[in-house]
Amino acid sequence: MRGRPTTVKSSPDARGEGSMQSIWNPGQAGLAPAGAATARMPELPPAPCEPDAIRGQVPRDIDAAYAHGLGVVLGTRARRRGVRAIVVGKDARLASVELAAALQAGIRASGTHVIDIGMAATPLMYFATRLTETGAGVMVTGGHDEENQNGFKIMMSGEPLVGDDLRGLQDEVRAQRQADARVRAVEAAGARMHIAASPCYVARVTSDVRLARGVKVALDCNYDATAALAPSLLEALGCEVTELSSDSAEAYTRPRMAPSDPRRLAGLAANLRYSDNELGLLVDGDGDRLAVVTRSGAAISADRLLMLFARDVLARHAGAHVVYDVEGSRNLAREVRRLGGRPVMWRGGAAHIAGKMRECGAMLAGEMDGQFRFRDRWHGHDDALYAAARLLEIVAAHESPSALLDALPLECVTPALKLDLAGIEAPWLVDALRARGRFMGAREVIELDGLRVEYEDGFGLARVACGGNAVLLRFEADSGTALSRIQEDFRRQLLSVAPDLRLPF
Repeated sequence: MRGRPTTVKSSPDARGEGSMQSIWNPGQAGLAPAGAATARMPELPPAPCEPDAIRGQVPRDIDAAYAHGLGVVLGTRARRRGVRAIVVGKDARLASVELAAALQAGIRASGTHVIDIGMAATPLMYFATRLTETGAGVMVTGGHDEENQNGFKIMMSGEPLVGDDLRGLQDEVRAQRQADARVRAVEAAGARMHIAASPCYVARVTSDVRLARGVKVALDCNYDATAALAPSLLEALGCEVTELSSDSAEAYTRPRMAPSDPRRLAGLAANLRYSDNELGLLVDGDGDRLAVVTRSGAAISADRLLMLFARDVLARHAGAHVVYDVEGSRNLAREVRRLGGRPVMWRGGAAHIAGKMRECGAMLAGEMDGQFRFRDRWHGHDDALYAAARLLEIVAAHESPSALLDALPLECVTPALKLDLAGIEAPWLVDALRARGRFMGAREVIELDGLRVEYEDGFGLARVACGGNAVLLRFEADSGTALSRIQEDFRRQLLSVAPDLRLPF
């Protein structure tokens, strides 16, 4: 790996030890500072767990007291495993400043050092754990959720904590707080150091990814942490970059939006229409999701991008597995087989896709929400910036990147349609549809995640949405006529289970 941290800062405390005073004062919240004796703790908020992150509303679900307790547990875990330091990064939310400082204070209170990478994209945290050879890191981020949402993505032993491991961590935080509402003194508080990881990340990517020519790119990072890294990376690759969200003063007034949000797509399409930019890239606020818009105004779905990536990866890894989620098109599986690869459909969600990828040794994986993972030449983490670099490497070899992307196979397909529910629970509706649905002409029913009903000429999907009481529906078919028939079949089955539903199709 090329490059080492360009700056390392550590301030000695009054005792001459390598400990830097945290910018967050634990005493203000009734907590003991690092290395202090007993202090009374407030109640622990019930921070909820998602499959791949701890996420909730600030301060109702997550506050500084919770972040401090989480830091103590993580620091203690790290010490037991012989890990001396934990990398910590944060997104651009105002609340992330306090939460990250409290988290760092908790880690240091356990005697474990903190390596602070400051405001950063989530992939930079993953990279920094490898750069520093700690294998441990925490990202304080709410992703593209509303400003009052926040949370923690956690890595230990070189892999993100997900599923049962993450829920076990939650239980450990609660047990530690309930058993002894104080921070125990340690022999020496951990130090806090800062490293500038971004230049090392850029150097690593540009040492591997080479473009045949510079590509003119319009870039939208939605004023978030990714905006501090993405433009410099693309410019280092030789691209000419037009930033559409570069005014940091607007970061706290603009709404946070997913890359697939039609408002962001429309803004990027307008730029391409009236400029000489060849391609439009949208990156999620914390850098884990990528969306692409061409000069025709078309948004290229993630499964179509995965086809393009598969052509590149399978040329070097014949017979390799390619993992994708249940929303992926039938064209994706066909293309992977045509290229000599092995398509693997699996449950959606970062935790499930990453686990399946490790299980079958896949070189490539992707989800319809725009998360891509490369084990070919990279580390297998969801990294929208690296995915953008690999995409540019492919399209730079063609005269018209937009024409190449527009030509990828596409059938009649709907976007994900959200069915909001009142009076009934989303899991109950999907279970009832699975048990009582009688789909006409169905060839196969796949129950990996909700139910995906396969027909000879298309499919329909119903699964529980992540967050909120809703069901997501998606339909694909060979023709408009077939699409209408499949939707009508789903309409009959859904209304037979719950007659009062107001369907979005």
